[in-house]
Amino acid sequence: MSDQHKVTVELGTRAYEIHIGSGVLARAADYIAPVLSRPKLAIIADANLAESHLPVLQATLDNAGIAHDSYLVPAGEASKNFTQLAALSEWLLGQKIERNDCIVALGGGVVGDLTGFAAAILRRGTRFIQIPTSLLAQVDSSIGGKTAINTPSGKNLIGAFHQPDLVLADMDVLKTLPPREIGAGYAEIVKYGALGDAAFFAWLEENGADVLALNEAAMAQAVAKSCEAKAAIVARDERETGERALLNLGHTFGHAFEALTGYDNRLLHGEGVAYGMVLAFAFSAARGDCPEADAARVTAHIAASHLPSTMAEIGDGQFAASALIDTMRQDKKVQNGKMRFILAHGLGDTFIADNVHEDELRAFLLAQGAQDA
Repeated sequence: MSDQHKVTVELGTRAYEIHIGSGVLARAADYIAPVLSRPKLAIIADANLAESHLPVLQATLDNAGIAHDSYLVPAGEASKNFTQLAALSEWLLGQKIERNDCIVALGGGVVGDLTGFAAAILRRGTRFIQIPTSLLAQVDSSIGGKTAINTPSGKNLIGAFHQPDLVLADMDVLKTLPPREIGAGYAEIVKYGALGDAAFFAWLEENGADVLALNEAAMAQAVAKSCEAKAAIVARDERETGERALLNLGHTFGHAFEALTGYDNRLLHGEGVAYGMVLAFAFSAARGDCPEADAARVTAHIAASHLPSTMAEIGDGQFAASALIDTMRQDKKVQNGKMRFILAHGLGDTFIADNVHEDELRAFLLAQGAQDA
């Protein structure tokens, strides 16, 4: 099948393409071969894909005469750590991967982030390709060159900007995902409408159920629209010195809940972002920055999409306001010791707020159900 969509991330001589459609993985070598300096690469794959998607990629590379070896990363957010990074880097060196060779990341955001960071530091920068297999990775983490690992201090605090050479998003692989994973990825799609495209948000209110049900046309449209939105922002602000920070809508709140639940299966990243958006709009409304009606629409759509819209739905529902705020102080957007939030004037109209006082944040969190501790 032909691509349904192609999006270009315009970064001058480092521009790259995102190919979106059905059957893309089975034809991956057709896209990969033109970007290789020699017919050799290394594949870093989520261990859960060893019996499903990895053989499909290996077969297309074999047919094209492209040599490859594979390294499996244990599934889950816990793999984004120094231990896994060190092991992966040593393996890549053992494979004699050169600076102009390509490393392929086959998996969700965890594998993409870990592989991208390894590529960024290996020989001071090696090329890599993203083949995202989760919806969240297809619409967000595989695009834009943000790579990182987690530490006990917080999520994605050690990393680098390192752009891929190619992104391949196959709609067919989404059919193998459980509904919860689709929902987590859908939250990032909602984010693009909420932060800068009110018309897209309205389209999602009408068509979101079809996207979540994996209707091929609706899903391809939603993924392409999301990729176009992110590509445009990345092209204008690659290293997040301004506008790109808006892509963190919901993340400051969401990352705090992820950290306090230990990055485990109680809260997927996209679920944290979903509730984070609810809080960002509710906080904006409480401050008088955003109409209550817009905040209510965000909450209603998140809830209708079977994503967490209340604190009680996360973990055991017990979170101390002080612990949440302490975690937010480690957010990457902090400048000169001051927390910065992505807040909203309304649907599709977000801004960076650096005038948030901890007392008002604490009062808000308590009103949302946090404990006074």
